[in-house]
Amino acid sequence: MHLLSRITFASICLLSASQIANAAGNADTIFYGGDIVTMNRSQPAAEAVAVQSGKIMKVGSLSSLKGLQGKDTKLINLNGQTLMPGLVEPHVHIIGTAFSEEIFLNLSNFTMPHDTIDGLVAKLTAYSKNFKDGEWVNAFGVDPSRTDPFMSELTADILDRVSTTKPVFVLNQSLHIAYANHKALEMAGLNDSSPNPKGGTLLKDGKGRLTGVVYEVPAFELFLSKMPLPTQEVIEQAVAKVGQRLVSKGVTTSAEITVGGYLGVDKEYALFNTMTRNGKLPVRVRGYMYSSAYPTSNKSYKPGQGDDTFKLIGVKIVADGSNQGLTGAMIKPYDYPAGTSNTGTLNFTEQELYDLAKPRFDEGWQISVHSNGDKSIEQTLNVFSKLVKKPSDAKSRLRIEHFTVPTEAQIDKAAKLGVVPGFTIGHTDYWGEAFHNHLIGAERADRIDPSATMIKKGMHFAYHSDSPVSPIHPLKYASEGASRLWQVAPQKVLNPSQKVSINNALKAITIDAAYQLKMDDKIGSVEAGKYADFAIVNQNPMKTDAYKIRDIEVNETWVNGKQVFKKQ
Repeated sequence: MHLLSRITFASICLLSASQIANAAGNADTIFYGGDIVTMNRSQPAAEAVAVQSGKIMKVGSLSSLKGLQGKDTKLINLNGQTLMPGLVEPHVHIIGTAFSEEIFLNLSNFTMPHDTIDGLVAKLTAYSKNFKDGEWVNAFGVDPSRTDPFMSELTADILDRVSTTKPVFVLNQSLHIAYANHKALEMAGLNDSSPNPKGGTLLKDGKGRLTGVVYEVPAFELFLSKMPLPTQEVIEQAVAKVGQRLVSKGVTTSAEITVGGYLGVDKEYALFNTMTRNGKLPVRVRGYMYSSAYPTSNKSYKPGQGDDTFKLIGVKIVADGSNQGLTGAMIKPYDYPAGTSNTGTLNFTEQELYDLAKPRFDEGWQISVHSNGDKSIEQTLNVFSKLVKKPSDAKSRLRIEHFTVPTEAQIDKAAKLGVVPGFTIGHTDYWGEAFHNHLIGAERADRIDPSATMIKKGMHFAYHSDSPVSPIHPLKYASEGASRLWQVAPQKVLNPSQKVSINNALKAITIDAAYQLKMDDKIGSVEAGKYADFAIVNQNPMKTDAYKIRDIEVNETWVNGKQVFKKQ
């Protein structure tokens, strides 16, 4: 039995009445009786934590905290569980996840075996029976790189098997590709002569006919603009479910990485401002406005607007697509299909990207750019080098989202500019085999999410889900970063030299993720003065095999010293 778990409730309470009466600034709560993983390198472990008014008063030995106990102090015996900082999710599409996984039919499959085209058609057909002719049938979560046969893709012809009288629209798992049947193309007002919207693509076959496959948000909007919006009640219920998913995984702070991307900035700002304060979305939220939704004449929103419950801090720009979708912009062509000249897609010229980023940077917004492929990363770094003109500029914590396949030279350049990359570390797991064996080949796949190289260069980096692109589960991200074992049999480690220690993997979901969100002075570690945001888990990740960290269960989540989740 753990030493502290043998300390009885009575032994803690052996304070004289005079001691209690003289105790100044008593704690509201004292946690004890289990491992405490602080993620504070100057004090990596402790016996007890005292909390007052939503903040951590003191961290240390149990005896050193006894003087903070008053008659109303609540004593919580962890009974051998582990307390750690609340987990930080720095890249989530909260509203996007609400739509994709709660309002649309969710076809995501992150287990084995992979889906088949026939299986997907069957699920869509069954779901379509809930709708009348002319009503939109919307779904999410199809991924050709995780479909049998490999890279099988939905097309208008295939989706016509679901219905020819109901418009069918399906978002790819990556959120960079979508699929529509002929009825959906008709209702969107599209035909074979329709031009590509700026920043999007309507894929056509060799005869110039629409295939039903479309790339990027500007193309999606041609369909989404024809769909009726769900009611506010339905949207809020879906967002609340995402909130519960976050806290059930120990998350206490999350980004909304594209504020305005679905409902416009005004509506989404109001939604987050309300739901984070009424408890329906029980996590702290840091907001990044989607560049395409940024108000043309912005007089309503300023950098840092809000507080530590909900605050706007950045602007998000999407510079390329998805590597598993073959749309991430690469310097050399993809390996699939054999002989292809496809290098993916840049959404902007370098000048256009600079023109988007520069005004927002000058206004004081933290700039976040989605760049997966090495060609897109190079473009983004070129733009960032034009933004960073003096040492203080490098302290702005410019973000590159995903930073999936960087070169060594690009990592060096990012380090010099003070860039804080964020990795969708599930790339090594769910898609590791596909990247290595099929899509980009061994050399480029070995460069994916180079965490160990970042550490050697003294860089901060964070792990994230990009939900709904991959599931919300920070402890699994840490497991993936420390093991890099891909899912598909036969399982192999994707470049063992990029595995990191468990401590460094946990930093990427706690203190370094907080650093990326500019909150490392307030969250991300268990230390005095920070918010009392905790995840209480059934096993100490520091004492767990790297691969098995994903199996650790979150039993409780606390925000501001209050319990917001308890496992039933």
